[in-house]
Amino acid sequence: MDFMTPTELRSRLEGVIAFPVTNFKSDYSLDIDAYRTNVAEMVKFPLCAVVAAGGTGELYSVTPEEHLQLVEATVAEVGDKTAVLAGVGFGGGLSVELARKAQEAGAHGILMFPPYYPNADFEGLLRYYKAIGEAVDLGLFLYSRDTVNLSPSQVFRLASEIPNLIALKEGQGDIRNYQRVMERCGDKLHWIGGIGDDMVPGYYSIGVRTYTSSIATIAPRLSLQLHERASMLDSPSLGRLMRNYVLPLYAMRARRKGYEVSIMKKAMEILGKPAGPVRPPLPEVRPEEVKELESLMARYEPVL
Repeated sequence: MDFMTPTELRSRLEGVIAFPVTNFKSDYSLDIDAYRTNVAEMVKFPLCAVVAAGGTGELYSVTPEEHLQLVEATVAEVGDKTAVLAGVGFGGGLSVELARKAQEAGAHGILMFPPYYPNADFEGLLRYYKAIGEAVDLGLFLYSRDTVNLSPSQVFRLASEIPNLIALKEGQGDIRNYQRVMERCGDKLHWIGGIGDDMVPGYYSIGVRTYTSSIATIAPRLSLQLHERASMLDSPSLGRLMRNYVLPLYAMRARRKGYEVSIMKKAMEILGKPAGPVRPPLPEVRPEEVKELESLMARYEPVL
């Protein structure tokens, strides 16, 4: 798919944005062939975007060279099926380099993670995001998560001062603040539900119609069903999907820090998809929990 202007990319943002895992071999080296296999299977479904090296893709564990390989592989496997976003983070110098290389490799947008420095002053954050925006011509996605919890006025200022900022991925799960941000900023940005599949009912109840899905790594069909049911405000059907599939999985993910990735990789392996280990400091799934996850994945058969 050719270069997309920020406006063109924004026009495509309705539905499910998928986050493939980054595959590693047993020695923790990058397994790019396995990664490409998973992405190719994922984009058989009508996703609105795929993110290379996102949170589920362990952005903070990959090197710049690996990051570029992931973006290049994603672009190659996706082709003209959907848009490719690249996650960037760390600090001002490295984030700019990653964004530039991602644009050269054919990415269509940049998902800006918080910088390495926690609880940064807002003026410093503004400079961090501006530097990324000035380095590329691509549409930017602001990711509010962890210690970057932005107020309505702060989001408004970012949207006003960074011309190619097109979307906010809300990763706090704070519906109250998100409503206030949306009210303050209006149509300045596209609004994305960004903390997980389990928040789809809440996000869609306030008018969001795009969300980022980890479940797409194992069951893209289920992710799309969640979007469709929530868009139609079909609460009974959406509730059944949440109770049967989403909430039990997210309950396991919440047990330990890092399980939001580890559980997904183990679930993929149970379903016969290549995944590999997580890189430290993320923990592997405990043996006694693997059996529990196997039972849950057996229940997923109708939505695979």
